[in-house]
Amino acid sequence: MGLAALVWSMAFARHGSGVRADLGALASQVHPVFMLPPLAAAAFGAVLAGTLDAGLLGVHLVAVFAALYTAHVKDGYVDFYGRGEDDDHPMTRAGCQRALVAATAVFAACLLALGWLVDLWAVALTLPGWIIGIMHAPQLDLNPVGASAGYPAGIAFALVSGHYVQATALAGDVVAFAVVFFVVLCGIKVVDDTSDHAHDRSIGKRTVAVVLGPGRARRFAYGLMAAGMLAVILLAVIGVFPPASAAAPAVFAAVAFFAWRAGEDDTLATMLLIRGSYLFFAVLIAAVWIGRV
Repeated sequence: MGLAALVWSMAFARHGSGVRADLGALASQVHPVFMLPPLAAAAFGAVLAGTLDAGLLGVHLVAVFAALYTAHVKDGYVDFYGRGEDDDHPMTRAGCQRALVAATAVFAACLLALGWLVDLWAVALTLPGWIIGIMHAPQLDLNPVGASAGYPAGIAFALVSGHYVQATALAGDVVAFAVVFFVVLCGIKVVDDTSDHAHDRSIGKRTVAVVLGPGRARRFAYGLMAAGMLAVILLAVIGVFPPASAAAPAVFAAVAFFAWRAGEDDTLATMLLIRGSYLFFAVLIAAVWIGRV
C-alpha cells in the first residue's frame, strides 16, 4: 500500500466515509473569517519591505496558514473531545491528531526553508505563530491575557515576520503597525469573548468578560480600539505612517459605531468589527502603496 493510500485509509470524518467526506472534514477546520487577517497581515508586512520575493512570500504564507490550521484543529479537538463543550465535531479523535501532525509537519518544513533561504531570525519570528496556535487550548484560553491576546499576538508576529523574511531587518514603522494591530484586535477579541461569558464562567475560563463583567469588558474593548485608532492618527501626523493612513481610523470608527449600537448583541458586534478590521487593513495597505508611488 502506497503512502497516499495509507493516509486515506485512516478516516478523518466522523460523519460519512471515503475521500470526499474526509476532505470535507479537513476543510471544515479552515475558518476564512479568522484566517484572512493573519494572512493579510503577513502580506502587508512583506509589502512594507519595499521589494517582494514571491517565493519567500509564498513559503511564509503557507507557514502562517499551517499555524492557524493547527490552532483551529487543536481548539476543536479540545472543545469536543476534552471539555465536551461542543455538541458535534466533523473530525474523529484520531483524525484530529493526524491533522495536527500533518499541519505541524508542513509548518516545520516551511521553517526549514526559511532558515535555509533567509536566516534563523526569520525562523524565530515565525515560530511564535505555531506556539500560540498549539497552546491556545487548553492553556492560553483559560486566562484573560491568553484568551484575549493570543490571536492578536499571532497576527502581530505574522506581520513582523512577513516583513523580516523580505527585508532581513525590522523598521520602526513595521513594529508600530504590529503594535497597533495587536491593540485593536485585542479589543475585538474581548468583544468576541463577551458573547460566551456565561458559558466560559461555567467551565472555568477566565476571559476579560468573566473577570470584569460584560458591561465593563465592552467598555474596555472599545477603549483599546479607540487607543489603536488614536495611535494611527498620531503616527501619521509625526510621519511614522504615511499621511493617508489617517483615513483608516475613520473607516474603522464608522463600523465600530454600528457595532457599539448593537448593545449586548456581541455576536453581531464581533461580526461587524472583524469586517471593519478588513477595511482597516485595506486602507492602511492602500496608504502605504500611495505613499510609495
